[in-house]
Amino acid sequence: MGIHKFFTSLNDLERINRAPGRFKFEEHNVAAHSWKVSQYAMFFATLEEMKGARIDWKILYEKTINHDYGEIFIGDIKTPVKHASPELKSMIATVEEKMVENFIDMEIPEEFKAVFKNRMKEGKDSTIEGRLLELSDKLDQFYESFAELKRGNTDFEFVNMYQIALKKILEIPLPTSVDYFKNTMLRDVMNENTTIDLTELTKEVIKDA
Repeated sequence: MGIHKFFTSLNDLERINRAPGRFKFEEHNVAAHSWKVSQYAMFFATLEEMKGARIDWKILYEKTINHDYGEIFIGDIKTPVKHASPELKSMIATVEEKMVENFIDMEIPEEFKAVFKNRMKEGKDSTIEGRLLELSDKLDQFYESFAELKRGNTDFEFVNMYQIALKKILEIPLPTSVDYFKNTMLRDVMNENTTIDLTELTKEVIKDA
């Protein structure tokens, strides 16, 4: 089926909702998530570049746009489940990577196989582009849970998601980006009128960071 099969498979990303099985005021799908992650990464890469970092923009966009393509095969696994243990997280990643590889081997024309395998591999690594992907991915989790808590969704899973994402962001070794997030963006977050007291939830994580 070739590239046609790949293009039609992209529709599936629009039908995979994030944080499945929970009541949400706003539904978010994986395709929209990938686009937002690319936007966040573009901003923070610009910030890093302004401070002297060298960014490979082609690699950055390839990493961010493709980072969740494998969820076509396994769906979106909830954050508390995915992070229940390092072993489970590694197993899930291995299954996802293998299914993507199988899809490429079966469907992608031979002349494009190597390119696709490189673009679809795990993008979170020790490069600045990999770290920007990790920051941006966690930032979307942060904003999705923030939107639910702001409107009064008392499901504890969103409290958990909010604090896990915030903690992970503050730990990412990108001092320029993390400093901007912590000292500029979080101030705006805590100044918003929210149904649930996000100031205390936020301060708890900052205190332990």
